[in-house]
Amino acid sequence: MGEYSKNVMKKRIFDIIQIGNKNDLISRLFDWFIVTIIILNILTVFLGTFEELARFTPFFKVVEAVTVSFFCIEYILRIWTAGYLYPDKKGIWAKVKFLHSFDGIVDLLTILPFFFLDGFIVFRMLRVVRILHLFRVNAHYDSFHIITSVLIEKRNQIISSVFIIIVLMLASSLGIYSAEHETQPEAFRNAFSGIWWSVSTLLTVGYGDIYPITVIGKIMAIIIAFLGVGVVAIPTGIISAGFVEQYTQKQNSDVRFSDVNDVGEIFIDEKSKFKGMTVGEVAENFNVRILVILRGEMTIVPNELLKLIKNDIIIVKTDKLIKTR
Repeated sequence: MGEYSKNVMKKRIFDIIQIGNKNDLISRLFDWFIVTIIILNILTVFLGTFEELARFTPFFKVVEAVTVSFFCIEYILRIWTAGYLYPDKKGIWAKVKFLHSFDGIVDLLTILPFFFLDGFIVFRMLRVVRILHLFRVNAHYDSFHIITSVLIEKRNQIISSVFIIIVLMLASSLGIYSAEHETQPEAFRNAFSGIWWSVSTLLTVGYGDIYPITVIGKIMAIIIAFLGVGVVAIPTGIISAGFVEQYTQKQNSDVRFSDVNDVGEIFIDEKSKFKGMTVGEVAENFNVRILVILRGEMTIVPNELLKLIKNDIIIVKTDKLIKTR
């Protein structure tokens, strides 16, 4: 096989194993095939824990081995075609970048428990993370990606609210220890012993397995319970506000590009709405197809996961006017 034919085959395999293009039937079938394999793998792991189904254990083992083998093949193919996913990296460095990426790490942790540390259920359950591929497949066909964009946009506020929760949790744990240690030395042995109680109280669960019996302890519990209601509401409100903002921007946007009715050229500057978006996100949100990306002296054939950066020049094609967000 010649070098050209090998590159053509590698590019075709890359197009197939990436998130499916609506116009590429084979790629979309592969996406749903992988989704089916993921579901079978997770279902097999869960069914294998039922004693009533112990007689089917050999069958479950076979199904698990077959599904993991497909994961291994997909993982190897993704490493082999990493050069197309990271066109700015050359040779081995593209593969190294994939191995250190989120998808690469998750794929590896999905496979390893089958060969090593099979008795550790916590590692085996990492396969559940593979269900993220369900969302990745749908990310370009529905609005699920809005969730991730909201979490990223509001990450600083969410981190701050989580920090407040941790501080209150530690403070309440220390406080309840001071109030209850002498009366309940077994339940509250040290400040760390109150962590479970403070978590269940702050998060308004209150299991009742550990509870204060002194007057001061009960007063503290009432105050902490009220604080817990407000603390839990903070991140919820932040995320809800983010969804409202995203929805409002989408509904109120009416900016149109009338200069790309057929084929056009768009320059990505600092203020461009395309900056930081992936090729797939541009195709979905603006109803255009990016044909070529000019990046410095490079001419890049786009893939759906490639992000647009400042100073990129994109050659786009569309059959009708498009809306920006």
